[in-house]
Amino acid sequence: MNRKRAREETSAGGVVFRLDRGQPLFLLIRDSYQNWGFPKGHVEAGELPETAAVREVTEETGLADLAIRGSLDRIDWYFRFRGQLIHKVCHFYLMETGEKTTSPQRAEGITACRWSAYDGAHSLVSYDNARQVLRRAQEMLAGLPQRA
Repeated sequence: MNRKRAREETSAGGVVFRLDRGQPLFLLIRDSYQNWGFPKGHVEAGELPETAAVREVTEETGLADLAIRGSLDRIDWYFRFRGQLIHKVCHFYLMETGEKTTSPQRAEGITACRWSAYDGAHSLVSYDNARQVLRRAQEMLAGLPQRA
């Protein structure tokens, strides 16, 4: 695999949480391949990753009340799409919402949204790098002041 010839793509997304009786619940989405992960998508030309992350989370989940609570992590991976090697870099942000009801963006292949406590979310997430982002979110939440 010649990684120098890979097309570079940048995405941004969010690990969204809401507090339920003082405990964080994390939002997971299921894609058309039945994998669980976090909402994310392409950063448009001239768009900041933070702006793209909020836009993509809103589009994929229907959540509009989103507050970025911090930058989580940047992950990257290689994959093939239609014969082309892609190097994807994704910026993840910790986001808080007060909303409970989601609306999966079925046109983009999002088949379900689910709120889950950390342990359940950790076991559901399909990819190791996404589990690491979730772990970082949990660690960051432990150090954040609670919203009244």
